[in-house]
Amino acid sequence: MNEKSGICYIVGAGENDGMEFTPLADDFVIAADAGFQALKQTKIKIDLVIGDFDSLRFVPEHVKVITLQREKDDTDMRAAVCEGLKKGYKTFHIYGGTGGRIEHTIANMQLLTELSAAGKQGFLFGRDYIITALTNGTFEFPEYASGYVSVFAHSDQAEGVWLRGLKYELLNAVLSNRYPLGVSNEFIGKKSSISVENGTLLIVFPIEVR
Repeated sequence: MNEKSGICYIVGAGENDGMEFTPLADDFVIAADAGFQALKQTKIKIDLVIGDFDSLRFVPEHVKVITLQREKDDTDMRAAVCEGLKKGYKTFHIYGGTGGRIEHTIANMQLLTELSAAGKQGFLFGRDYIITALTNGTFEFPEYASGYVSVFAHSDQAEGVWLRGLKYELLNAVLSNRYPLGVSNEFIGKKSSISVENGTLLIVFPIEVR
């Protein structure tokens, strides 16, 4: 299947205070379970509804609904991501994936790393922050970025880590998932970048940056 250049937006049942996006023609919007209610309060067109609907408590009327079993290995959010992957999307913006039950937030962070390892890119939008994952690559920020940025090793070790253009730079460092060396760095009004040569990083930065 050909990869799509657009964005797959997924809205879940968590906190949706910062849900502000306008899909374009090539984009695809999925409501995951009670994310359906959050989207129905906007003018955003829903392309697909998926879930076991334990949070929503009813199966919504929609032209395209996928009903999942309640006892399953995948979360509703991961099932939604899989549908986006089937359609060829490689960029995912996930809303309503934080807050609420902490285990769902952790599961969604792991989902970011799964996407990253597969050569895709996921962004998990919180109230005032974004989390993404980076595997064997570089993530860049513009000079207007401000505030704090934190970098954590998700893999046991992340080798060849370079932080450039930030208040605290790292040069070919090794980060461990047992020690948060990269927490609370700062933008300083310069173009900046985060790179890792071998491993996976989780990056947390202000929502205003994107």
